[in-house]
Amino acid sequence: MELLLFSLMVAAFMIGCFRFKLPVSISLVISSILGLIASGNGFSIRHLVEGTFGYMDAILIIATAMIFMKVVQDSGALNALSNGIIKKFYKNPAILLILLMFIVMFPGMITGSSTAAVLTAGTLVAPVLIMMGIPKETAAAIIAIGGMMGMIAPPVNVPVMIIGGGVDMPYSGFTLPLIFMSVPIAIFSVLFLGHKYVKNLDYDELSQKIDFERKDNKGILIYFPILLVITLMIGGKVFPGIIPNLGMPLIFLIGSFVGMFTGRKINYIKASKEAVNDALPVLGILMGVGMFIQVMTLTGVRGFIVVSGLSLPAILLYISIAVSIPLFGAVSSYGSASVLGVPFLLALLSKDQIVTAAGLSLIASTGDLMPPTALAGLFAAQVVKAESYIPVLKKCIVPAGVIVVFGLVSIIFANQLQPFLVL
Repeated sequence: MELLLFSLMVAAFMIGCFRFKLPVSISLVISSILGLIASGNGFSIRHLVEGTFGYMDAILIIATAMIFMKVVQDSGALNALSNGIIKKFYKNPAILLILLMFIVMFPGMITGSSTAAVLTAGTLVAPVLIMMGIPKETAAAIIAIGGMMGMIAPPVNVPVMIIGGGVDMPYSGFTLPLIFMSVPIAIFSVLFLGHKYVKNLDYDELSQKIDFERKDNKGILIYFPILLVITLMIGGKVFPGIIPNLGMPLIFLIGSFVGMFTGRKINYIKASKEAVNDALPVLGILMGVGMFIQVMTLTGVRGFIVVSGLSLPAILLYISIAVSIPLFGAVSSYGSASVLGVPFLLALLSKDQIVTAAGLSLIASTGDLMPPTALAGLFAAQVVKAESYIPVLKKCIVPAGVIVVFGLVSIIFANQLQPFLVL
């Protein structure tokens, strides 16, 4: 019965996404309702509402992070940061490539969305990569991988929040594991894809295409909101007696408020509305995921998947993780984290849960390269004005393979890595 219910819910989810082109969030809601009715629980509003609030902490973090990112972007801080790095390191292509990769990652780190990273920092970095001699499809691949690694890197990792919420595990202690899994892959990917093409940049040519002149007259003050947010995040853990742990939503709001006075003039209300509007698709997915997990738990489906996973030989379990999570990510990496990540984590209770959840989220990120949706690849192709995103996805095959292997190895050796990564 549990298998039939799970099959029905997943089929409804897939049909809604692919056949009727419904948003992922709406498809999750429909599949949850069908699961309730088919299991004999009727149209239970209570469980749908409880599920919606299951990820309220993640929803608050993402909404406030998007406001902060919008303020940083509108104030000119992001543009100033990228221009400053290019101006300083244009004679050192390898270092410049790595720093540009970190710029692409930054919006994803703040918002937990690869799409946000690609569409904001990606548009700033793409022209520079192409001027360095990198073909536009390869530049798009670098931007897509950078967005994905930004989504995985701390402080905001939505797939981990989804997986942790499904097993009642707090979003705490993930900083080092996520840095360990995202930063090395980001550096490898940008050097593997781009270094063979790079040439020394001509500063006069750069100056014609990129305006390095600052018009805000704010100097280093323009970076203050970013530094303040980093200080409050780290300081609350390193110096708990001196700097209070305010929680990420409040930290992002404080940073965004300060950002109004450190750069270009901003209409804070307008910027906040635009930021929340941009975040609504992700917030809707989290609400739908909460409903889906609630119904899976109520009907016994989640327990059935866990027991089935525990009965599998270890090698088959790892193969299932490597294959099914990326494939299911064709709908949504967040959906993949909820539907498969949560049961897989419960099936790996013998492993350190923090490192394992981080590894599962890393593998789930490859869903953003899985057609037909392939959001990271699709938007990266649009940023560089490529005719099709298929060549971009082909360029991403090796980095995606490294991501899956790195995630699997991290999961297999989670207990051995735990003393070094989990404080």
